[in-house]
Amino acid sequence: MLLLEQLTVWYPVALLAPACLWLATRFPFERERWLRTLAIHLNINLAFHFCLVVISLPLSQLIWREPILSIRFLQNLHQRLIGRLPIDVIIYWMIVGTGYAFEYYRRFREQEVQAARLELRATQLETQLVQAQLQALKMQLHPHFLFNTLHAISALMDDDIKGARRMIARLSELLRLTLENVGQQEVSLRQELDALERYLEIEQIRFQDRLTVRLAVAPETLDANVPNLVLQPIVENAIRHGIAPRSSAGCIEIRAERRDGMIELQVIDDGPGLQPGKQEFKEGIGLANTRARLQQLYGEEHRIEINDADEGGLAVKLSIPFRQSAVEGAVRE
Repeated sequence: MLLLEQLTVWYPVALLAPACLWLATRFPFERERWLRTLAIHLNINLAFHFCLVVISLPLSQLIWREPILSIRFLQNLHQRLIGRLPIDVIIYWMIVGTGYAFEYYRRFREQEVQAARLELRATQLETQLVQAQLQALKMQLHPHFLFNTLHAISALMDDDIKGARRMIARLSELLRLTLENVGQQEVSLRQELDALERYLEIEQIRFQDRLTVRLAVAPETLDANVPNLVLQPIVENAIRHGIAPRSSAGCIEIRAERRDGMIELQVIDDGPGLQPGKQEFKEGIGLANTRARLQQLYGEEHRIEINDADEGGLAVKLSIPFRQSAVEGAVRE
């Protein structure tokens, strides 16, 4: 019987709790109008207390088999309305507090999810911006190189028709290779050297016996990732300043080796070098573009050094992190 008596108290609480939770979210406490909200909740609390008494007392009377419409019932009603008020106030605010706790937690989780989405979106936009900048920098190389090559073909048309035709054929092959990798910022060094070979064939047709090319490439570097078209503007710069100005034969050497987790690429010519005492060395669009691309791709993890070569001439050295594509690694395994 005592258990049934307790049920007559807590069953109405469970019955009225959803309405209390709804009213808690309907009238949240806010800094600007907390006093008004408090007054509303006090009125709701009194209504909650009255409803609990009105529901629980008849149930209790039925359990104890007492008449509902009697003097005893009215006395019990008066006693409960006064005696249970402190307890019902505590119960109401426990329900409201629980509702507020769940509501604040829900909002907190929503804000976390929203913040994560915004952060992801910002990261995606930043990545897209970097990719667009890299693509724009890479695309600058194509018209620059194409203009120089077409100019060289034009110069050969009057004196060497066969040479001009061979140059056009090599240019076609080079453009095909370039278009195949147009969407890639990095390619393997093997692919980079393949495209560079087409470019050097064009230049060797142009300079004939005046241009010799030597390769000193470590085998373990061939599968390393390097920026697409990173060597072509440096070799072009070496030809322009180290080979073209003189009438005697010249040589360009291309080196690649792995050292301390980096891949080092060097382009060395046997031209005049930096020539101390003369005007400071100025970078053309190719080297300036290369600097910008390496900064975007690797940040502070790269180096560009321009110095006089030990054997004479100019040496341009690039150092970037040694990385290999997952596909190549899988093939080797």
